[in-house]
Amino acid sequence: MQMTRRTAAGLAAAAALPGAKAPGNQLGGPHRISLPPSGLQFATMNSNRVDHKARISKQIGVNYAICGAGLGRVQRSEYEATLAKMKADFETIGMRVAGVESHPVPAEKIKLGIDGRDEEIENYIAAIKALANVGIPVLCYNFMAGLGWYRTQVDRKGRGNSLLTDFDLAAAKAQGLTKWGEVPEEKIWANIEYFLKAVIPVAEKAGVQMALHPDDPPLSPLRGIGRIVTSAANYRRIMNIVPSPMNGVTFCQANFIAMGEDCVQLVREWGKQKKIFFVHFRDISGTRDHFTETFHDEGQTDMVKMLKTYHEIGFKGPIRPDHAPTLDEETNDRPGYAIQGKIFAIGYMKGVMQGLGLPYA
Repeated sequence: MQMTRRTAAGLAAAAALPGAKAPGNQLGGPHRISLPPSGLQFATMNSNRVDHKARISKQIGVNYAICGAGLGRVQRSEYEATLAKMKADFETIGMRVAGVESHPVPAEKIKLGIDGRDEEIENYIAAIKALANVGIPVLCYNFMAGLGWYRTQVDRKGRGNSLLTDFDLAAAKAQGLTKWGEVPEEKIWANIEYFLKAVIPVAEKAGVQMALHPDDPPLSPLRGIGRIVTSAANYRRIMNIVPSPMNGVTFCQANFIAMGEDCVQLVREWGKQKKIFFVHFRDISGTRDHFTETFHDEGQTDMVKMLKTYHEIGFKGPIRPDHAPTLDEETNDRPGYAIQGKIFAIGYMKGVMQGLGLPYA
């Protein structure tokens, strides 16, 4: 059977059912997570505790969790114990914590280069060491100063009146500057160099992969704030600031599509270099100046080819569906992070992999 977007969607519902098995994956059972992964580590995004979404993730056959670390709420001396408890709690439902996402501790002063950043860096270094000590290998971070991932509309009507997120550059410009005023790109470049020179040697010694997420949207400036993680060329420059096997990429593929990059070529380039540590599997329709996030089966990317390419480069790290539409009767209080769209996405991903006869964990 030729695997296409349509045939993958047709397999999605069945593949998402509890008990659906990946080819070659023998994890099985409600709590067996001791066997090594046989392919891509399908994961979902979670808080630092087991909740409704985590339990649903396990029920649909997801064995790996990406978590928020939540270390900003505890003292530095408590970092390791906090992470160890989080890891143990997820293991009780049969999920392995494959990484933490977003900064494990506050980092806004680091990104803006303002007073207090050295203390934040000290906390960051302690967090990296704690992650290593409890066996959590991936830290996904970003360098979006002043603004995080950013949308100008979060309730655009999509298929069947689902709710989609949307970005429009003209609408963003109309909102004016943030409280930080104008921050030039040169300042952000200096700030990331200062940060990387402090933390990458620690991460290399600890064996923690520092996976940099692209700016979302990948354009500069955004409401007056310079952004630099906006192209493959800039990624290469960043990885060369402190060359290290631990200085790499969160391959959030929709952002690279928005950049106008050749995603397949980039996966092959950085895969060969072992620089892809983590993948966000999502899609958009549009360009960096105006785009809408879509269901996984209706965007502009060849999603089947992307999963096949990750397999071909030998990637066996965590991959999770990122932002997905909000579906019927779900609250839209966290646009992009409701659970039903993720259930569809995991089923879609499993459908593709099973249709191609490829393993996943």
